[in-house]
Amino acid sequence: MIDPASGLDAVRDVAVDGASVADVSETPLHGRLEVDVSRHVVCPGFIDLHSHAQSIAEHRLRALDGVTTALELEGGVTPVGAAYDHLAQRGRPINYGFSSSWAMARMAEVAGVDLGGRLDTFLRHINDPAWQRPASAEDVSRIVGRLSADLDAGAIGIGILVGYAPLIDPSEYLAVAELAAGAGAPTFTHARELIEANPDTPIDGPSEIVQAAAATGAHMHYCHINSTSRRHIDRVHVLIERARSEGATVTTEAYPYGAGSTAVGAWFLDPDRLHRMGLTPRSITYVRTGERIADAARLAELRETDPGGIVIVDFLDEDDPDDRALLERAIVFEDAAVASDAMPLTWTSRPPAAMTWPLPPGAVVHPRTSGTYARTLRTLVRERGLLTLPEAIRRCTLVPAQILADAVPAMSRKGRLEPGADADIVVFDPDTVTDNATYVDGTRPSSGIEHVIVAGEFVVRDTQIVPDALPGRPVRAGG
Repeated sequence: MIDPASGLDAVRDVAVDGASVADVSETPLHGRLEVDVSRHVVCPGFIDLHSHAQSIAEHRLRALDGVTTALELEGGVTPVGAAYDHLAQRGRPINYGFSSSWAMARMAEVAGVDLGGRLDTFLRHINDPAWQRPASAEDVSRIVGRLSADLDAGAIGIGILVGYAPLIDPSEYLAVAELAAGAGAPTFTHARELIEANPDTPIDGPSEIVQAAAATGAHMHYCHINSTSRRHIDRVHVLIERARSEGATVTTEAYPYGAGSTAVGAWFLDPDRLHRMGLTPRSITYVRTGERIADAARLAELRETDPGGIVIVDFLDEDDPDDRALLERAIVFEDAAVASDAMPLTWTSRPPAAMTWPLPPGAVVHPRTSGTYARTLRTLVRERGLLTLPEAIRRCTLVPAQILADAVPAMSRKGRLEPGADADIVVFDPDTVTDNATYVDGTRPSSGIEHVIVAGEFVVRDTQIVPDALPGRPVRAGG
């Protein structure tokens, strides 16, 4: 048993009663159901701060990777209450929660988009220039008001996709940070461009995050620092270390892949802007067809006809030792959380009914949706030895729980394995746990994950999904 909160790493019996851990004992415990997990690791379930994959099928892929809580915080949603209600109506295999979405609030208040509380609203309007235009003081006031209402409704902070509208005035970003600071809520930022990529950017993306933390006192969480910093990760780390040393609260996350994923209509994938990131159209794979985008004309066509279509974007070469080292430094950086940026499934055939399992043919997705946590354990622990097993588990469990704990009291019961903690538990074989998902087949589940328990109920039993298990609970701020 490994409990990152207490530092315990020893053979123990663990008792679960209802939705809580009841006891941890050096002597044998007995209950109505007893499961022998000798020669395995028992630890808290993995907590993902960055998951756009919120369907039942997507949650099952996450559970098979050891995830017990998957939160949509970078993008978020608004109105947040409608999103919580939608997932609660059908139930989910693992715990879920949302931030308030600055981007969607901007779509509503600046471009007049009808949101409807739908998670896919952002993708459907991603390339509409109307929501990306400069905002008036009145617009900003309405945006902040909408975000504030979501915080009152239990949103887990504010998601700020400023990288998708990077020409906004920096004062708007500061206004959102000031709201968050006053509410005691964290923010989750997809940074705008680095100054190395675009000297004409209104503000260097990393500098904006750390300056907002210093100026407002807000907790600024830096999303997928690996994909937005790319080959400038060391410079970005220096900025964050300096800000932390001066008392600012800036936290980070990363995932162990050299390719990202977004919608083809993203601002930074415009054919005329790709070169800023050292990319070409052939750096992009259109997920629906599996094609490497041949040229600027084809990229422009897809952006016009399917702006919300999911793509995979190469930003670091996983086979290049120098690029791999950069990627690894993003993950092993002090107190960085492992977070997947899991993507929704794209169906090339008719989507099946919500509870269908196993998945039928036709689902495609970036492998991080299925394999982020097993890949972290395989590569950074077993193969590379860059993290000890207890430290890797801490990055997947306690660190994300602590990032949220001040704003979300319920997180003080997650990411740990002690009496009174939530019974969100993963059992895995440390010698065999591995990711199986690839860029060609992103839905192949991880292996070596033996059992996954959510709120005291098996979601994965003997490596298999429990078909009718929907014990996932909403995670909200303030209660």
